[in-house]
Amino acid sequence: MNMLRIGYLSTMYHTSHILRHLGWIEGSLQCRPEWSLFGTGPAMVDAFASGLLDLGYIGLPPAMIGIGRGVPLKCVAGGHMEGTVMIGGKGSFAAQSETEVFEAMRQFEGLSIGAPAAGSIHDVIARSLIEASGLTRTAMNNYPWADLIPDALSSGDIAAAFGTPPLAVLAHREFGHSTIIPPRLIWPCNPSYGIVVAESMHDSPDLIRQFIELHERACNLIIEQPRTAAQAVAAQVKVVDEEFVMEVFSVSPRYCAALPPQYIASTMDFLPVLKRMGYLAADLSPDAVFDLEYIDAVHPAGHHYFKPLQTEETPE
Repeated sequence: MNMLRIGYLSTMYHTSHILRHLGWIEGSLQCRPEWSLFGTGPAMVDAFASGLLDLGYIGLPPAMIGIGRGVPLKCVAGGHMEGTVMIGGKGSFAAQSETEVFEAMRQFEGLSIGAPAAGSIHDVIARSLIEASGLTRTAMNNYPWADLIPDALSSGDIAAAFGTPPLAVLAHREFGHSTIIPPRLIWPCNPSYGIVVAESMHDSPDLIRQFIELHERACNLIIEQPRTAAQAVAAQVKVVDEEFVMEVFSVSPRYCAALPPQYIASTMDFLPVLKRMGYLAADLSPDAVFDLEYIDAVHPAGHHYFKPLQTEETPE
């Protein structure tokens, strides 16, 4: 394979930005990466369906929706857990424990809540919490780019929103918005993002394995040398400084390439929700979503999703 076509999102804690800036693929793999930016996971799934991508960084619910409609995809590695946060305006009640989550949600009865595109992991979690909280007069507004959400909050188009840790940091820094429900209280161990590959990629098993090795190396860089990782991300995305990225890393420090049982179980817990919301018509088995062959070879030991970020870095 001369070219590896990779879909990625703007989300700053994805290892895509580290791999791009440090040139690890060019230096280690026998291929040239072609990176394509997408606003949301569902848009990336459409690109896979059109045969335009080989590999992608994506939240698992949109990948499951794609698999359910026949897009030939499999998740071959993890990346991050618990990447959804709820934000709102100043003075909103903020949940501090699981018992306060529904109370935090109910303050938005009759108002509008924003989220990225329909079918994204943030949209699915938001709709699930709205339903579980018994809200019957709350509207959902979906946005093709998450960057539009802080302005929508400030203008009053929406009263609260679900999105990524970078969205929460931006909304707080630029507009003074607050965290209403932190990631640790929203769907424990939810598959914030994973690495998915097109079916055709299985003809290149060594390339998949080698990519996952680089991905895991980048996950470890975030945990073990967060400032070095933040410098690489900031240099690559160019619109924020390393302190912004450091804050993003710390909002939900759950980084690893492994696919442990709790990651898989949490992913499959989305199945009845996706069916109830009309995003999926039929059941999916774990084998339809995951291929563990590659990650088991690369990461046979236990996962490190809950390993804290190191505050002091060891020189290389």
